[in-house]
Amino acid sequence: RQGIGEPSVYHAVVVIFLEFFAWGLLTTPMLTVLHQTFPQHTFLMNGLIHGVKGLLSFLSAPLIGALSDVWGRKSFLLLTVFFTCAPIPLMKISPWWYFAVISMSGVFAVTFSVIFAYVADITQEHERSTAYGLVSATFAASLVTSPAIGAYLSQAYGDTLVVVLASGVALLDIGFILLAVPESLPEEMRPVSWGAPISWEQADPFASLRKVGQDSTVLLICITVFLSYLPEAGQYSSFFLYLRQVIGFSSETVAAFIGVVGILSILAQTVVLGILMRSIGNKNTILLGLGFQIVQLAWYGFGSQPWMMWAAGAVAAMSSITFPAISAMVSRNTDPDQQGVVQGMITGIRGLCNGLGPALYGFVFYLFHVELNEMAEVETLGKASKPNMANPTDESSIIPGPPFLFGACSVLLSLLVALFIPEHNLALRSGSHKKHSTGAQAHPHSPPAGGSDGKEPLLEDSSV
Repeated sequence: RQGIGEPSVYHAVVVIFLEFFAWGLLTTPMLTVLHQTFPQHTFLMNGLIHGVKGLLSFLSAPLIGALSDVWGRKSFLLLTVFFTCAPIPLMKISPWWYFAVISMSGVFAVTFSVIFAYVADITQEHERSTAYGLVSATFAASLVTSPAIGAYLSQAYGDTLVVVLASGVALLDIGFILLAVPESLPEEMRPVSWGAPISWEQADPFASLRKVGQDSTVLLICITVFLSYLPEAGQYSSFFLYLRQVIGFSSETVAAFIGVVGILSILAQTVVLGILMRSIGNKNTILLGLGFQIVQLAWYGFGSQPWMMWAAGAVAAMSSITFPAISAMVSRNTDPDQQGVVQGMITGIRGLCNGLGPALYGFVFYLFHVELNEMAEVETLGKASKPNMANPTDESSIIPGPPFLFGACSVLLSLLVALFIPEHNLALRSGSHKKHSTGAQAHPHSPPAGGSDGKEPLLEDSSV
């Protein structure tokens, strides 16, 4: 077996940490380059760039997940990390090429899909919620210190050093996968030859969505993911700009905010998530996380003072338990050789949200005349307490962050949908319904009489 030791969750954790630590370092330089490259309609261009990336991620996630089910996780971890981090050096070489390559890198920006499948290969069902929480917490941990380090180095030594450091961390991640990460997919689940067939249904994201519609529980879960992650993706793409431009945070304060919320998110996704899953169950944990997200977004929307942002950030940390709980629910009820397909489908929906969310937020900001103007002056204390809008209106003083209120409404709909997810029959997994015997035959075979290919539920006992 290539790699160091047996495959473990810690291998996955290191891969995720290094990838997002590299991108976290670029938080401050990214804001500067974005504003310099697109001085007009910065929020709109930000949404467009992330929109293309998210759409490509949505289209490619099922194919990459299905291929990893057959050919193994390691090669696809290497592929996704390499192409996701490829734009980093271009930030100083050519900003236009940087944003162009970021958009196109969406084809391979599905590292979480492969990582969750990797974790599912090496954990038992009862361990999976904790393992997924650890992976998600690692993502938060990578953002605890890296933006602050990037902001300090950028101010002291310039953006070039930050870009070089981030490129070095990305190369370290690639080297770690090559040398240290062992393959997690068991030998008996790999194909006899590399010519093993992959059905078009697995590679087609729209076929995957049609299959989702044929399984009521998967459909409810996917709608929940879509409605809850849509505002989260929009918020993640523009919130740091919003804190600096509208609320008046300095670069150092933004970095501190990310660090504090990140630490709280780690605690929520490790300690709190495990306690909640054991005490109130999987479904109720999801509902609680969605409730926290509604409060957080509404507070962001109406908040106009810095202390309100800090308080809402604490609530945001608690809302981070939602997706690990959803991933655990899905993985517990999916065949072992289909983990990549199903997690790829969920990640694909998140990828679609990564496109639609930033575009939606950018458009709403544009409608309410919130734009990046005189960005350097926001750093001064004199500007720190005054909103900086192009054309302030009376409504803007009442609702400083309109997109966040749209997001709160979307998560409320998600909460209502999640109420109908059947938790109890999800837990009743029947071994007699196993449909896939090897990774080389990841597509359904021997369909029941009178049925058609792809009609079987993705989740065991999900419809009664």
